[in-house]
Amino acid sequence: MIEMNMFDPNEMAQAAQLKQIEEMKKQLLGKILSKEAYERLGRVRLANPELASQAELYILQVYQTGKLEDSITDEQMREVLRALSEGKRDFRIKRT
Repeated sequence: MIEMNMFDPNEMAQAAQLKQIEEMKKQLLGKILSKEAYERLGRVRLANPELASQAELYILQVYQTGKLEDSITDEQMREVLRALSEGKRDFRIKRT
């Protein structure tokens, strides 16, 4: 029996488009964020990908509205991350 790997052209095009969008987003964030802030975002992405995605989206939206005058510092990145994660606390059960 011969097994043929057939790829759907639509899926391949979507994958290529997503890869291109991610690359553009990465380049833009590299310009917007200071080196330290970019590194912090990378560390957050490893620990909490959802929070990192929210932060990226927020930063890109602020950039698109023209409200950014300078690059975002590490302290500003911490404030953004703190604000985005504020309502999402883990509950811990203490055993007594």
